[in-house]
Amino acid sequence: MKMQPAALVTLVLALVLVSMSVFTVDERDLAVKFRFGEIIETDDAPGLHFMIPFVNNVEKYPRRILTINNPQEQFLTAEKKNLLVDFFVKWRITDVGQYYRSSGGNEPLAAQRLLEIMKDGIRGEFAKRTVPQVVAAERRELLDAMLANARAEAVSLGIEIVDVRVKRIEFSDEVSDSVFNRMRQERARVAAELRAQGAESAIQIRADADRQRTVIIATAYRDAEKLRGDGDASAARIYADAYRRNPDFFAFYRSVSAYKQSLGQSNDLMILDSKGDFFRYLRDAEGGR
Repeated sequence: MKMQPAALVTLVLALVLVSMSVFTVDERDLAVKFRFGEIIETDDAPGLHFMIPFVNNVEKYPRRILTINNPQEQFLTAEKKNLLVDFFVKWRITDVGQYYRSSGGNEPLAAQRLLEIMKDGIRGEFAKRTVPQVVAAERRELLDAMLANARAEAVSLGIEIVDVRVKRIEFSDEVSDSVFNRMRQERARVAAELRAQGAESAIQIRADADRQRTVIIATAYRDAEKLRGDGDASAARIYADAYRRNPDFFAFYRSVSAYKQSLGQSNDLMILDSKGDFFRYLRDAEGGR
């Protein structure tokens, strides 16, 4: 049977009204239901939902974690030095009704407001610290201090700050020169101190070595003189005993020793009378007796 045009129009309108009365909420989305522009519902669970056409409308916003990347920006430290900080923020919508009321559901606007909150937190923490303290500070400790106030303020935006990470902290040209000069001066001071300590130790070691050398030489000289004296005494005693036992042999031995030390040496010249007493054992084995 052929459908009447009026019935067809009615069916089409009915289908359109049904389609306009139904909406779905994805697990990845948050939904806000309005009635003539006024928020009436914000807790729609994922699934199929109904609304009154032309009376209600629905806006959807992402449930996932979002990211704000902030380019390098200058922040002043306690000594009024500029540091360039590059950071990013992880955030998500937790109260979609408050999120809409604070930003009109405009994500770039909400991100900008959140970014300003984070900048205020970073600015406040950097203002409490000097450049060395900022650079040497524990990064997690610094970020936790920033997040303490920022998270409380983000609640007014219907937003939760999941995490903040400082990717890079750089010095401005002015601060770089100042820091590097300070580092050079500190290293120069440490080097000078180490050189002074080394010089002092060297003087002490050298003085101790000289003292030990003097003591060793003096002790060796004392022992040598003692040994020489003992040797001379023993030699004199042996010579005296030998002379007492055999004067002729002693005289012969002393003459032979004199011959060995005086005759046959190069570049020596002696003029002696061959008939003198010095050569008597060369003339006669009996010594001239």
